[in-house]
Amino acid sequence: MRVVDIRVKDVNELVHIVFSGLSPLVIGCVVDEGERIVLRARTPRDTAVCPVCGASSGRVHGYHWRTVADVPVDERRVVVRVRVRRLVCPTRGCRHTFREQVPGVLDRYQRRTVRLTSQVKAVVNELAGRAGVRLLTALAVSLSRHTALRTLLRIPPPVGRVPRVIGIDDFALRRRHRYATVIIDAETHERIDVLPDRTADTLEAWLREHPGVEVVCRDGSATYAEAIRRALPDAVQVADRWHVWHNLCETALSEVKAHSCCWATVLEAPLYNGPRAQTTLERWHQVHGLLGQGVGLLECARRLQLALNTVKRYARADRSERMLRVPKYRASLADPYREHLRKRRSEDPAVPIKHLFEEIKALGFTGCLNLLHKYINQGCADADRSHISPRRLARMLLTRPDNLKAEQHELLAKLTAACPEMTQLATSIKDFAPLLAPHADNADTLTRWIAQVRAADLPHLHAFTRGLDRDLGAVIAGLTLPYSNGPTEGVNTKTKRIARQMHGRAGFPLLRHRILLG
Repeated sequence: MRVVDIRVKDVNELVHIVFSGLSPLVIGCVVDEGERIVLRARTPRDTAVCPVCGASSGRVHGYHWRTVADVPVDERRVVVRVRVRRLVCPTRGCRHTFREQVPGVLDRYQRRTVRLTSQVKAVVNELAGRAGVRLLTALAVSLSRHTALRTLLRIPPPVGRVPRVIGIDDFALRRRHRYATVIIDAETHERIDVLPDRTADTLEAWLREHPGVEVVCRDGSATYAEAIRRALPDAVQVADRWHVWHNLCETALSEVKAHSCCWATVLEAPLYNGPRAQTTLERWHQVHGLLGQGVGLLECARRLQLALNTVKRYARADRSERMLRVPKYRASLADPYREHLRKRRSEDPAVPIKHLFEEIKALGFTGCLNLLHKYINQGCADADRSHISPRRLARMLLTRPDNLKAEQHELLAKLTAACPEMTQLATSIKDFAPLLAPHADNADTLTRWIAQVRAADLPHLHAFTRGLDRDLGAVIAGLTLPYSNGPTEGVNTKTKRIARQMHGRAGFPLLRHRILLG
């Protein structure tokens, strides 16, 4: 670090060093008033330009005092009282007089210097209203939250061209109630615009007003896809690869759960055989009995008083055993008393849960009766703990093989060999993973992969391929082109931080402005 030796010869030179940002003014005196420092200054006796006609004038009509705040010094507020001139315009027919301005120091109608305003803008751009005011107060800058927000809204957002490649994604203004849409440049990651909702009409209108877009990156939203098709029929739609992989992960988990009866036996982990399991098996027989009689799914749901999606889930299972699951185990306050509960229930299967609650409470149980009800009804007290959960098995199937340990490889091979469907599932996932690296040959590979999956007995994976077919063009573009919606997701992450920072008090215009400012 280089240290420059500056020797101050008199007080006036020190004033010019401390208040160098006010150099266009002529400082008359500096007054120390304790909590604040007051400067009295005047404008130089130069000619000024009329703001209407542009003519120069040095003829003084009168004087006027302006009081503005400047950047703090020594943790004290600085007030500058400037005497400005009112000049006479020499042009006939123009306004009679005008007040001179000091560019770079004072702006019209402002009560702060330009350099203080720039500091305030930097703070409110990061912290907005209340938080920004608290920080500015600590820095000896007096400001109300309303003035802080007005200052923030006066910051002009960047004006950019409509890019060739854009990314579109939605974010929640109020989760499950109101959503908005953010649009960015997918190549430079610059924010382009924020729309007040996520409807197809709003996006279509924006795309028509901004021609020139050739490629649109999006997630799997059918609403966005329809808007793009209507407004830009020739544009290339790119489905985000992460969302495609995420959908496959959810599908793989569903398939693993559906085959619990196969791989759980390999680990000698018994399936849950409690009251809920018996009810599940009875419902499966009821649903398939009605379907065998030619009854439709909706009528089955009405007769059995079940949800339609529940009936569909039972109808997809070709065997009743596929509806059984490995018991879920999570840490519970009842775990230390599990053996006592098993012993008492084996001695007296009809023992009331309330009696068990009183017994283990005397032994030190600190949970509630409702917790014990769930613990027993979910089979946690009956079956042995499984060595592996469906989610963990699905995670191993979806993990890059190079990242698995040797024992995990052995366990995975043992579990996938439990039944032909699990083997086919592992093979399908392994064949699909290389498609996530964009390549021109991925289109043909995807077509072959879909045909291979449809030949296997994997109902959930069949549903995944039907979803790919509905948006096949965008999926192929996502697997062959280098574009993705990742930058848009990154902007959404920052958007959520901004929204949480304002705690929902801000309206959409302010939120949009802060998003565009970045």
